[in-house]
Amino acid sequence: MKLIFAGTPEFAAQALQSLLNAGHEIALVLTQPDRPAGRGMSLTMSPVKLLALANGLNVLQPTSLKQAEIQALLADLKADAMIVAAYGLILPREVLSIPRLGCLNIHASLLPCWRGAAPIQRAILAGDSETGITIMQMDAGLDTGPMLLHFPVPIEGGETAQTLHDKLAKLGAEAIILALQHLQHGALPGMLQDDGLATYAAKLNKAEARLDWCLAARVLERAVRAYNPFPVAQGVINGEIWRIWQAAARDEESGQPGEVLRADRAGVLVGCGQGALLLQEIQKAGGKRLSAAQFLQGNPVTAGDHFDLA
Repeated sequence: MKLIFAGTPEFAAQALQSLLNAGHEIALVLTQPDRPAGRGMSLTMSPVKLLALANGLNVLQPTSLKQAEIQALLADLKADAMIVAAYGLILPREVLSIPRLGCLNIHASLLPCWRGAAPIQRAILAGDSETGITIMQMDAGLDTGPMLLHFPVPIEGGETAQTLHDKLAKLGAEAIILALQHLQHGALPGMLQDDGLATYAAKLNKAEARLDWCLAARVLERAVRAYNPFPVAQGVINGEIWRIWQAAARDEESGQPGEVLRADRAGVLVGCGQGALLLQEIQKAGGKRLSAAQFLQGNPVTAGDHFDLA
């Protein structure tokens, strides 16, 4: 099929590679403009742009798709469909109707649960037992269009946003190929979403990564996993910010919220509103991620020290 592809991060790049491997014609790749990144804040190309250029594809990086000239350019391509995966720009109604078969979105949740920007992290935060990939026919709403295919995935114990992202990226890349196969051989009927079951996956922000020690340890453990690798859970102790990459709830332990109960090779055990949280992998500003045993060699803390309450 002749396709337009719209996506930006690694999640989308895997889908683009899958489409190329399957022999589809990618007439144009839309991706976000290059952004400053790294310590030097130099302009950095998105994973999708890097892959597109490596394969000799035409790339367009508009800040909006509302301009008439861009819409005319898309219409002139006479594409069969547009495939959208974590693109980051809203598609106007005029764009949705341009491809012959419309626009198909690869969404990282089982819609209507977790519509929005951060479905992977919100599913972990909520303690969901499963999530998945939905291939959706896009409409003018926010992830509200008819569902074409559903692929559930269990959320395993210890799953981080990174590990779950990697599973869903692979599955999404496979699912879109299957959806296009169905479309090539006939109709792929859509199922309307039940808006009454919808939940919203708000975009992540750095402020929410500050742990509230008054919450239950199991809630904080999920937060540590959900914010790995971004924005990374944080706590402040003795005036220093600790970034917490890995932790485990200890329901049988108890102490005052934020209080260090003990610190040894197993980790730094911190009291919570219910239970305690064992910090197992820690990083200070400008330092490396270290196991608790390694971290404590250069950053001693003792029982009775206290994390600031959020």
